[in-house]
Amino acid sequence: MKEKSIKYWAEQDRPREKLLEKGPVALTDAELMAILISSGNRNMSAVDLARHILKYYNNELTRIAKAGVVELTKFQGIGQAKAISIVAAMELGRRRKTRKQKATKIHSPRDCMILMEPEISELPHEEFWVIYLDRGNKVIDKKRISTGGTVGTVVDVKMIMKHAVELLAQGIVLSHNHPSGNNTPSKRDIDITYKLRDAAKLFDIKLLDHVIISHLGYFSFVDDGLLIEQIGET
Repeated sequence: MKEKSIKYWAEQDRPREKLLEKGPVALTDAELMAILISSGNRNMSAVDLARHILKYYNNELTRIAKAGVVELTKFQGIGQAKAISIVAAMELGRRRKTRKQKATKIHSPRDCMILMEPEISELPHEEFWVIYLDRGNKVIDKKRISTGGTVGTVVDVKMIMKHAVELLAQGIVLSHNHPSGNNTPSKRDIDITYKLRDAAKLFDIKLLDHVIISHLGYFSFVDDGLLIEQIGET
């Protein structure tokens, strides 16, 4: 019978030894995950099991990042402790990207995407955020307004405007995520955008854009002609 255990591999082929000798960049995604899960099952080595998990998610790390502990434990050989290790590692990666962002001004929809992508692109549920800007489009604050399920969130217009007035914001940019990867705005997305645009006008605040983000990219209401205001015109 072919031996699957990593301990019987040539030393240079073992993930931990390979990392020590060549650094983490030299390892494949499967080898890095194998280090996290440590061991496989009776039919697969840790690397084989990692490859199996990656294949299930089409080798998309963003999809694995969305998987929770319960979902990961469905794989034979992945118990709760191993699933927790994978989830924790993915969350550390997400936080690293979030804290790396230095954007202080929003000049374009892409700037919004760069600012918000680490926060919401890989979430398995929807979150609705508002970015508050001064006259020069400098970010005063960014605030999570609501957290919802896989298909929507509840948006409180009064609370958004209250915070904008308190900050003396001159402009706001809306942003939320679509966990499905389909960035096309729903009718509800369009309705809430226009509702917030009209509410902001009452306080001489401009709604500059609404940017929908997923792991596959982003959609801008301004770029698509659904909003007249342009970022940079405050």
